[in-house]
Amino acid sequence: MKRVRGFTLVEVMVALAVVAIALPALLLALSQQVDATAYLRDKSLARMVAANKLVELRILSRARQDLPSGERSGVSTMAGRDWYWWLNSTPTVSDNLLQFEIDVAATERPEEQPLFTLVAYLSSDFRGDSGVVNESP
Repeated sequence: MKRVRGFTLVEVMVALAVVAIALPALLLALSQQVDATAYLRDKSLARMVAANKLVELRILSRARQDLPSGERSGVSTMAGRDWYWWLNSTPTVSDNLLQFEIDVAATERPEEQPLFTLVAYLSSDFRGDSGVVNESP
């Protein structure tokens, strides 16, 4: 009698079970990777918005020879999306130094954790290019 080559039904079912178990895990890993990539993109864009606001603050302060105080908020558009920002200035122990904190988020709800926070210390002495910037992760 001639032996027939091929897979038995049991072998096919075992292979199908292995694929059925592994495929959802692979799809979950792929989905998490896509989510992480989108988060990093959003965080990078939020960082750019905060940096732009700081540059705008420095230019306007230099032109007016005055640092703004208090809180401000607004919306900036970058990469075709609206980004919500909040700027808060706080006095420091030094008379001519103010701390500016710029929070940027993708939604307009300030109670949520911002995507990016930029902290800068600017001097009211406008003779030189003074200012220290600290970026929080």
